[in-house]
Amino acid sequence: QVQLVESGGGLVHPGGSLSLSCAASGFLFSSNAMGWYRQAPGKQRELIAGITSGGTTNYADSVKGRFTISRDDAKNTVYLQMNSLKPDDTAVYYCKVLSPVNRRAYNYWGQGTQVTVSS
Repeated sequence: QVQLVESGGGLVHPGGSLSLSCAASGFLFSSNAMGWYRQAPGKQRELIAGITSGGTTNYADSVKGRFTISRDDAKNTVYLQMNSLKPDDTAVYYCKVLSPVNRRAYNYWGQGTQVTVSS
């Protein structure tokens, strides 16, 4: 059974940092590209960071230079380090399988983790 369990969200002041984790199970994690999406109130869900099975990373312009995605295949976990947070970063954050090879994993969405940036 595919599972993606996000954690690490919370309330942080502008300029602060948070580290998100996503524990994966039920599929061959190491062979799949992974990503982080976010959805702010009233907005569409957007892909903000991705990492291939080989470790190549890509970022949306809105987070480039502030966020870092990484993975630990031994722990089946993908991370998102978020620095210099802004109120516009407030959203529910989701991790996602980006490789369409395993359809069940590719179509799965976890419950997400809320990040609120506010003074």
